[in-house]
Amino acid sequence: MDYRTLGKTDLRVSALGFGCGNVGGLMIRSEPSERERAVARALELGINYFDTAAQYGNGQSEKNLGQVFKALKPAAYVGTKFRLTAPDMTDISGAINRALEASLKRLDMEKVDLFQLHNQVGVERSADADMLSVTDVTEQVIPTLHTLKQQGKIQFCGMTGLGETPALHQVIDAGGLDTVQVCYNLLNPSAGYEVPPGYPAQDYGCLLDHAQAQQTGVIVIRVLAARALSGVETRHPIASSAPTPIGSGPDYGADVQLAQRFNILAQAGHVQNLVEAALRFPLSASAVSTVLLGYSTLEHLEFAAESIAKGPLSPDALSQLSTVWSDPG
Repeated sequence: MDYRTLGKTDLRVSALGFGCGNVGGLMIRSEPSERERAVARALELGINYFDTAAQYGNGQSEKNLGQVFKALKPAAYVGTKFRLTAPDMTDISGAINRALEASLKRLDMEKVDLFQLHNQVGVERSADADMLSVTDVTEQVIPTLHTLKQQGKIQFCGMTGLGETPALHQVIDAGGLDTVQVCYNLLNPSAGYEVPPGYPAQDYGCLLDHAQAQQTGVIVIRVLAARALSGVETRHPIASSAPTPIGSGPDYGADVQLAQRFNILAQAGHVQNLVEAALRFPLSASAVSTVLLGYSTLEHLEFAAESIAKGPLSPDALSQLSTVWSDPG
């Protein structure tokens, strides 16, 4: 397993992380014995970063991960997330503190390694408050997170890089965060590459460059675009139903259709299959610290670790990708 420094922190994290979310479903809907066996195997493979959130299974992911960690007592890092709602806007600092206490209770931990904002960010706050403004984040959220760091309740702080691109740039450029979770995959490479006008996905405007300039650790999310980059629409029984795309096409079916075009890498012999291509793609970016994947089975975990161990895609493989990006159809 390759290890990379997580931005300006002193953490060395595995290039492959363990996503505990709803899409894969293993940490929420599998049997307790399966969860423990999967985490134990992940640790054997060298994975040392586990990512959850209060919203995953309405807290069930945190509870289940905490139970597994209590049993295994691993030397590994845990990141979780909080989301502010409209009623929280009158007391953002208090809401963040309450969210942390609730997460720590579910995890059965005294502190967490990484605590991350899970709201979208816009230039202005939206009416339903799922989207915070840049000012909300820089003047209220980040100072509160820094206080929690000083109190020893969290080690580092970050955010999920979703929302309006100019707002995301502003928050990252402000330099107050240790990490950012970035949508970066074959379907939408715009966080790392320039895409042509009209490209059928949100343009993140080379967000990785902004993160690297501030030494903000990048955690790649949606590396398989909620499994659309498997190239098939069928889903595992414990996986979620086909979710609404984040940062990519108009719907899941459109993402699957575009994903099939990246089979050119397998046809050229660069990779075994499309999933391997998708997993190895973000490793070529020096700004990337770890790539998160949500699992449904132990076999998914084994294949992901095997793929990541092969390292970044070759320059020849990367050059072939531009032909699809320049004309996505």
